Amino acid sequence: MKQGDSVIKRVIQKNMTKREISQLTIKIDAKLDQALATLSTALGVSKNRLIEEILTESGIIKEVEENYHV
Repeated sequence: MKQGDSVIKRVIQKNMTKREISQLTIKIDAKLDQALATLSTALGVSKNRLIEEILTESGIIKEVEENYHV
């Protein structure tokens, strides 16, 4: 049970700290937009989700607050 307590304490501590949040708006070339739309359709995910995953995997962003419109 002590291990569970330490996990809970770490989660609480992590969420107690205030994080600086930035909003990202990007403009992309029409050909890239079409390529992303084609790929997102083939994968069955939204274009925004695809862009989010690409940016996360590349290390450019750490997390996304999912309040965008699809």
